[in-house]
Amino acid sequence: MYLTKEKKAEIFSTHGGEATNTGSAEGQIALFTYRISHLTEHLKKNRKDYNTERSLVLLVGKRRRLLDYLKKTEINRYREIIKVLNIRK
Repeated sequence: MYLTKEKKAEIFSTHGGEATNTGSAEGQIALFTYRISHLTEHLKKNRKDYNTERSLVLLVGKRRRLLDYLKKTEINRYREIIKVLNIRK
């Protein structure tokens, strides 16, 4: 399994503030980015896996909505998370 409890806690602690703060927008965006990179690598090897492709599109949409929310409410936090995760706008 590519996403263990320890890895999830590490992602939330580095981006969300604490490991238990799973509701922060930055933590969720970081988790979605990790999952998106994993699914992208999977799709490079398995081109015809359409279920994974659909999951990837849904995840990108969720991350985009969270980024739009963060941009609308807290522009400084948005700029910081974009820079840290190296997400292109």
